[in-house]
Amino acid sequence: MTDSSEKKVRVRYAPSPTGYLHIGNTRTALFNWLFARHYNGEFIIRIEDTDTSRNVADGEESQFDNLAWLGLDWDESPRNPGKYGPYRQSERLDIYKKYIDELLARGLAYKSYKTSEELEAEREAQIAAKQAPHYVYEYAGMSDEEITAAQAAAEAKGLPAVVRFRVPVEKTYVWDDLVKGHVSIGAEQVGGDWVIQKADGMPTYNFAVVIDDHLMEISHVLRGDEHVSNTPKQLMIYDAFDWEAPVYGHMTLILNAETGKKLSKRDNNVIAFISQYREMGYLPEAMLNFIVLLGWSPVGEAEIFTTKQLVKMFDPDRLSKSPAKFDNKKLAWVNNQWIKKIDSAVLFDKLLHELITAGYIQAEDLTAEKLQWVRQVLSLHQDGISYTSQIVPLVKPVFFDLTAKADLSEESLAWLAKDYVPELLTNWVAKLEALPIFDSAAIVETIRAVQNEMGIKGRDLWMPIRITSSRVNEGPNLGDVLELLGREATIKNIKEFL
Repeated sequence: MTDSSEKKVRVRYAPSPTGYLHIGNTRTALFNWLFARHYNGEFIIRIEDTDTSRNVADGEESQFDNLAWLGLDWDESPRNPGKYGPYRQSERLDIYKKYIDELLARGLAYKSYKTSEELEAEREAQIAAKQAPHYVYEYAGMSDEEITAAQAAAEAKGLPAVVRFRVPVEKTYVWDDLVKGHVSIGAEQVGGDWVIQKADGMPTYNFAVVIDDHLMEISHVLRGDEHVSNTPKQLMIYDAFDWEAPVYGHMTLILNAETGKKLSKRDNNVIAFISQYREMGYLPEAMLNFIVLLGWSPVGEAEIFTTKQLVKMFDPDRLSKSPAKFDNKKLAWVNNQWIKKIDSAVLFDKLLHELITAGYIQAEDLTAEKLQWVRQVLSLHQDGISYTSQIVPLVKPVFFDLTAKADLSEESLAWLAKDYVPELLTNWVAKLEALPIFDSAAIVETIRAVQNEMGIKGRDLWMPIRITSSRVNEGPNLGDVLELLGREATIKNIKEFL
């Protein structure tokens, strides 16, 4: 870390309520939270809601609810304000106006009356001339009196005004980035004088964020790589007020591992929102564990960590300079590791809830005996799932949907079409009916006996037996499955196929 780490660490996560909590802004929140907790600092949530036309009704609720589900707490927010509030930008408009008025009075900003049509025509002309699009100062060559007259004429016509910041084009902005190292960007690259207040009176992001970060005493800003181009604009505002800027760290892009393209909420093969993972039965510990590996690497080879361990070991120097890859299979693996790791009683409650939600169990009908049976059924399958809702299709056809016709693949049907299968099954049913005790060991022994008598072995033996008795072509130890299914249901299944 830089010398600025000697300051009290205060970091912020500042979402816009224009959508729901997704993978990208979860990573931003997580890295800021880990940074704060590792350095005994403070984590602030601020809502940037000035883009009122795009705000969704429950966007803010989604942020807080899902962050809390993930286990990320916060020290200040609109819900638990501190001395630096308000914590919604829409409630801070008078604060922004004060600083905009000061810049206008000092000649560092001015009112601009160019229409959208004029701006678009300029842009098209610049592109045709193979120039980078940029704003052209509309008062070039005018005296102060002429500027005042031009503005008065524009107002008389009823033209709306925006406020633009006067860019010091000769200046270069440099900073030591926590991730990217030394960065240098010339002021001429920002595209000319930029808007700090829109025509509706709302401040723009790059202006309001500086005012908020300064007044809230934010010490470090960890954010996505796409904000690098915003940093020079923000540093201009810090310079204008002679304020010290925070330490910046721009995290690398997250790429879709399958396409190699930047992760997008519109990717068809990636689930974007945290609420969707919750509904599917992913564990919050696993989601944090996976997301922290998107652009940060721990020391050593281990990849499964508790949140407490992550707080202790988090080191901003290990933030990656290379793009992170979002891999669905890796996420499923991480969640599977956590499913095996969490307390068995907690996992059972989650899996039982999935069955109740799916309508295969009624909570009021659960006797102690039935509950023990369900516990055994779930324990057979739980190690093979990546998230808890996967348990339903695994156990449904075997244990909870016995009257429905088995939905078999062409491969399964091909096994049953073999000439020897009727004799195999008839032989096996007779042995099952004769068993004095119908348990796993005895069931497997009957299969061995059929093998010895008929000389059939391997998949030729086991596939027809598994498919007809359990109605699926793969699963846990077949003896254990059939013991829980029971003699009557097992034999009924086989005879239906016969």
